[in-house]
Amino acid sequence: MAAGSAGSGGAGAPERPYELVVFGASGFTGQFVVEEVARVAASGERRGALRWAVAGRSRQKLQAVLERAAEKLGKAAVGPEVGVLLCDVDDAASLAAMARQTRLVLNCVGPYRFFGEPVVKACVENGASHIDISGEPQFLEGMYLKYNEKAAEKGVYVIGSCGFDSIPADMGVLYTRDKLKGTLTAVESFLKVKSGPEGTCIHDGTWKSAIHGLADQDNLKKLRKKIGYAPVPVVGAKLKRRGLVFYSKELKGYSIPFMGSDASVVKRSQRYLHTELQETPVQYGAYVNVGGLGSVMKLMFAGILFLLLVKFSFGRKLMTKMDGTSFTMTFFGEGYSEGQDPQSGKPNVKICTEVKGPEPGYIATPIAMVQAAMSLLEDATCLPKQGGVYSPGAAFCKTKLIDRLNKHGIEFSVISKPEV
Repeated sequence: MAAGSAGSGGAGAPERPYELVVFGASGFTGQFVVEEVARVAASGERRGALRWAVAGRSRQKLQAVLERAAEKLGKAAVGPEVGVLLCDVDDAASLAAMARQTRLVLNCVGPYRFFGEPVVKACVENGASHIDISGEPQFLEGMYLKYNEKAAEKGVYVIGSCGFDSIPADMGVLYTRDKLKGTLTAVESFLKVKSGPEGTCIHDGTWKSAIHGLADQDNLKKLRKKIGYAPVPVVGAKLKRRGLVFYSKELKGYSIPFMGSDASVVKRSQRYLHTELQETPVQYGAYVNVGGLGSVMKLMFAGILFLLLVKFSFGRKLMTKMDGTSFTMTFFGEGYSEGQDPQSGKPNVKICTEVKGPEPGYIATPIAMVQAAMSLLEDATCLPKQGGVYSPGAAFCKTKLIDRLNKHGIEFSVISKPEV
């Protein structure tokens, strides 16, 4: 087992020892990401062997995570070529040493608003790309403000929200756009999480981010003012905003707005595609399908209960039973057929697509993160010409990411063909 904590090879060095490093590998989400990387490394889908490492504070814990991953794969060991790097989010020199040794860091240490920036900074300064699974708009957009220009100078990619938040939504909108014959102008997505026999699980981090996010609305407004985003024009019929609870005819049930980062991430992707690639921006609304009225009531109680549970680690353990859980995200899109001008008249084509996958927090998220990593490493010629801080849709719109996800259990499909 290769080990080390000192840096080797600066930005000008011909080859970094690792292609990717999983940082926070022994953490709650990190261990699932390690398993997924080990699975991909062992599958032989890549041309050469994957050079990778795990990083964190405790060598003992990191070794244990690698052993557990090997066990899950039914192997004696994950392979002697997997490096073990010691570093700590509070020790900038150790983060810089890690970043210098790899092309890409998969950062699993959240909540990112507290621990994310030092890792992004170390990556950008030392010429490594950075992928995270943050669902916190404030962190994602704050990193854009601070590091976009520097990342562009260094030619590295900092790509946030590459987990269940918000790859299914962001790539799902692009998939829907590509499948519509004509111009897609508006999409609404409805998330439904089916719980397994163990009862439902709510990804603790996602909820926490949502709660912090609610508390941070004002700061987010200030941050966006500072960034000075170009407004995204509304093309086609304006998408109506829905109420707090509404009945959806298509899904035969009640829905509520989705509190996660999906809407803000999709908006950033659409802004990029419009300003940089002159594509028609798509309006987007994100909702969660909760079912009957009884479920609406239950959800309100669950929200209160959740706030209490989050305070206690015992509660957190309760909330992560995940056997047999899965998600479906259904997209209803509308637009204008080829030759129709989206600037005038009513939309005249509709399409329905779907993204479905396994349990969101600890199965789908590692799959999405690791496939985003593979895309970044292997579809490099299809990434934006310039480095920078990107949303997944902006970074991966021209890559094979959707194909990769399809092969690994996060499936994109057309439910009903575009009809005029």
